[in-house]
Amino acid sequence: MAINNTEVEKLIDMLYDMINDAKSMPLSNDKCIVDREAALDLLDEIRESLPAELKRAQDLIQAKEDYVNSAKREVGRMMQQAEFDAKSKVADSEVLLAARERSRELVKRAEDRSNELYRVVNNYTDDALRRTEEAIQAALDEVKQSRVKFRAASNAQRQKDREELSRSSKKTDKDSE
Repeated sequence: MAINNTEVEKLIDMLYDMINDAKSMPLSNDKCIVDREAALDLLDEIRESLPAELKRAQDLIQAKEDYVNSAKREVGRMMQQAEFDAKSKVADSEVLLAARERSRELVKRAEDRSNELYRVVNNYTDDALRRTEEAIQAALDEVKQSRVKFRAASNAQRQKDREELSRSSKKTDKDSE
């Protein structure tokens, strides 16, 4: 799912405007009063607009844990089966030795398989989280760039307004002379 950059930028601009337009606290220029509910609503909307990869990464982590637990249960079942097989063999030493060897082989294969599955799931999950991190970082970089552009445009407009006001004031002074 692609991020709707325009929507996210609009929501961030709304949050920026809300904070920028907020009333200052008495005796403080750094602190202001913001409508908490409105700000939280905007943050919720921004959160909903973030990449679906976050949800997917969480699902992958859960799937990995489920898969590892399943592999552990399978290993336990295989070990129980191996023990059962070993105990059910007759007392004949060759048969008993073969059963023990078979049991060790089953346990070793189960452990090897479990380790391999764990490694594959970890690599896949790590890759998915890396891609998610990159997508989020790209979105954050874009928000930062938009913020810088907004501030530059705002400062330029403010400077232009001051210059026009200054020119207007000088013209009024000349006219009144």
